[in-house]
Amino acid sequence: MNKPFSNPEIRKLKALAQRLDPVLRIGREGIGDTFLKSVEDALELHELIKIKFTAHKEEKRELAAQLAEKTSSFLVAQVGHVAVIYRARTDPAKRKVVL
Repeated sequence: MNKPFSNPEIRKLKALAQRLDPVLRIGREGIGDTFLKSVEDALELHELIKIKFTAHKEEKRELAAQLAEKTSSFLVAQVGHVAVIYRARTDPAKRKVVL
C-alpha cells in the first residue's frame, strides 16, 4: 500500500497518532514472523498504530522501513524510539480512519 499520500493526509495521520499509545514493542527478538503477524493483526484492527523500539534502537530507521514494507503499510512518521504506521482496512465500510 505504499501509495504516496498528500501532505494534508500525512498531517491528519500524524495528528491522529499523537493520542495513541504504542500497541507493540520491538524487543530483542526483532521483527520475526510472530511479530509481523502481530503487526498485521493490529493494523487490521486499528489501521493506525504506534510501535515502540525497546531494543535495536540503533537500527530503528531501517527496521521501521522494513516493517512498513513487509506489512504493505505506510510509514507515517518516526519520532524518537516510536514509529507510526498506517494501512487502510480492505473493507471500505469498516474503515476507522477517513482521509
